Amino acid sequence: MSTQPSFAFLVHPRGQLSHDLARVWNPLGHLPEGLCDNALRRLPLPPVVMARVEIGGHRVGSIVLVPFGARHLLDQPGEGRRRVGRAVDKAVSLGSSIVGLGALTATVTGGGTSLRRRTDVGVTNGNAFTAAIVDTQARALLMDAVHPASDRHVAVVGATGSVGSAVTRLLARDQAVGRFTLVARSAPKLAALAGETSALVSTLATNRMRAVAGADLVILLTASADSVLGSEHLAPGAVVLDATQPRNTSPDLAEQRPDVLVVDGGVVDIPSLRMLGGNIGLPDGSAYACFAETALLALTGHQGHFAIGAPPLELVDHTRALARELSHLGFTAAAPTSFGVPVAVGSPVTVDHPLRPERGPADRAVA
Repeated sequence: MSTQPSFAFLVHPRGQLSHDLARVWNPLGHLPEGLCDNALRRLPLPPVVMARVEIGGHRVGSIVLVPFGARHLLDQPGEGRRRVGRAVDKAVSLGSSIVGLGALTATVTGGGTSLRRRTDVGVTNGNAFTAAIVDTQARALLMDAVHPASDRHVAVVGATGSVGSAVTRLLARDQAVGRFTLVARSAPKLAALAGETSALVSTLATNRMRAVAGADLVILLTASADSVLGSEHLAPGAVVLDATQPRNTSPDLAEQRPDVLVVDGGVVDIPSLRMLGGNIGLPDGSAYACFAETALLALTGHQGHFAIGAPPLELVDHTRALARELSHLGFTAAAPTSFGVPVAVGSPVTVDHPLRPERGPADRAVA
């Protein structure tokens, strides 16, 4: 293990700009949303170190804010790449050995491919460990299903993306499900992915969300600034695993469809994790899997680039080995939550009788 690990993890404002900017400096939360939108879009704002990261009581990294919102990154990818590049420069100036690309900073750089030529720092998009954690969560939700694995129907939305393709291949490799519905934008990429798992794929759909209506479990892995899944898209009693940032489900879904459970995807338990000076929307001890991948690499002394573009399954399996090496620090899938609210684990946990949120004040606050 490196004696002085150092990494930087890049984040950006997601849905409600003023709310996320308040994580950097509380008074920013009182600014009108339109003012925040114009300022971030038009002003050449520099990247900001918004938090110091401690794990196991030791300073191990920094959180660097890219001052560009989710819609800005998707609407102006060229400017987005420039701003991400400046944030990487900032990370280098902090002495970071590796930089993790959070949320849409990975999307706008092609999963880090536009940064591949950099030799002054390693880059990872975090998608290998994200795929590992989402795969683990999906299996846990399906593990005690009443029906055998051969009858389980899983829909993957964003199936041809970096994480989506890896999760699909993992579940197919280990025959954890019986049928797939794969949803993505690109028909040729969908056909190619289906060709690898042809015996399991029942439906291909190019951005038709209604195609997921027959699935027991819907896994969301898209790159969007908005909610894409509505109550009308889901079968009775369906479970949704939303591993997107910005997230692609709304708390309204839980109110409209009390029979449906939305589980927060890609969240990792690191009990000694502390962020000092700011936060990324999770409590101490919890992190997104893309962040956790960056920390794993720094803490185990990795040098150079890691996950660039779509991760092969060998890379996913390697992150699991790294997590086992650091199991004394956690790096396991977090206990399930729904919009941040812990869910009560039933017995058994099945698709027909899934986890259900505990009702209480926290639910009302989230809703």
